[in-house]
Amino acid sequence: MQDTLSNGILLGSIGHAHLEVMKASSIFGLKPRLGPFEQQVLEKLWKHGSATVRELLADGEIRQAYTTVMTTLNRLYKKGLLDRVAEGRAFRYTPHHTPEELQRVTTLDSIRQLLESGVPYSLPLSHMVEALSIHDARLLDELQLLVERKYRELHDQKKIREKH
Repeated sequence: MQDTLSNGILLGSIGHAHLEVMKASSIFGLKPRLGPFEQQVLEKLWKHGSATVRELLADGEIRQAYTTVMTTLNRLYKKGLLDRVAEGRAFRYTPHHTPEELQRVTTLDSIRQLLESGVPYSLPLSHMVEALSIHDARLLDELQLLVERKYRELHDQKKIREKH
């Protein structure tokens, strides 16, 4: 489910989601740092849309104990990755973000942390360029196009503000 940088530049609003994912982000990770079972549960919830513990266990794909699944869902809820509503004596859990939103927010937060780390801005940026060139040199061309597009957008916004 991990996309390349080209698919990692996604549209959407950070807003409230930015603060909620900060606890779970990792440096240059495209997803929050989750254990394998947390990831499995989150992916299953994305597939189902929402579910209770019993519903997640019903098809037999998850073989952990009821209490293990319940604890895992509670942890994901506390990390801000799930919403929940009471349903009888249980909770119904729903992912707070789509996979794409979560990837975007986590990536942006990781980059923000790097830029605020106290080292000169050029250092983390040069590391990113190096990592892209090692992974796939074509990504550098894509990065250049994205930077140029953003520069034009900011330049156009500045012109609009100067007119008013």
